Amino acid sequence: MKTRSHALGALMLIFPLLALAQAPPAPTFARGSIAAIDADSLTIKGENGTTTKYAFGNQSTVTVLKPVSIDAIQAGSFIGTAEMPQKDGTGRSLEVHVFPPGQKAGEGHYPWDKKPGSMMTNGTVGKVTTTAKGRELEVSYPNGERKVVVPKNVPIVQFTSGTRADLKPNIPAFVVVIQTPNGPAAVNVAIGENGAKPPM
Repeated sequence: MKTRSHALGALMLIFPLLALAQAPPAPTFARGSIAAIDADSLTIKGENGTTTKYAFGNQSTVTVLKPVSIDAIQAGSFIGTAEMPQKDGTGRSLEVHVFPPGQKAGEGHYPWDKKPGSMMTNGTVGKVTTTAKGRELEVSYPNGERKVVVPKNVPIVQFTSGTRADLKPNIPAFVVVIQTPNGPAAVNVAIGENGAKPPM
């Protein structure tokens, strides 16, 4: 299970502009498709077929994930990647998300829920090497460094700002959720460009 600091790091990964309270609740994540949206709520049909309604007010944000090439990842880039640990101590990327220049959030290496045993690594890219297995990245973060291999055909996206108007029924979505006294609230909804499924 993620610690509170790791969970907050994951929240900041998707929602860097959220004004957090002094003791914010740890977020959870929902994956599915948009079933309905109105002025103050969002309904998601989960991957298991169940629907859940979330508060979705003026403080909630929308992120659009735009595909970029592997060449967008250079020394000095700040990235996040869901990855699977390998026996040789490296990670094998399941996806990579590139932060806009100047933005950093969620730094570290911690459990993720993309697949059983998967991890999330957020950090600054150092050396980039092309290998037979793919592009190898040296990723550094406070108190650590990790080598991650990005195989060919792994989804690579960059965060861009979206609007409520981008949210349409049936579009796949990745939702950052916090629990409030009034029930679950969606603080951010991430969607892929042109209705693509968010890779994280």
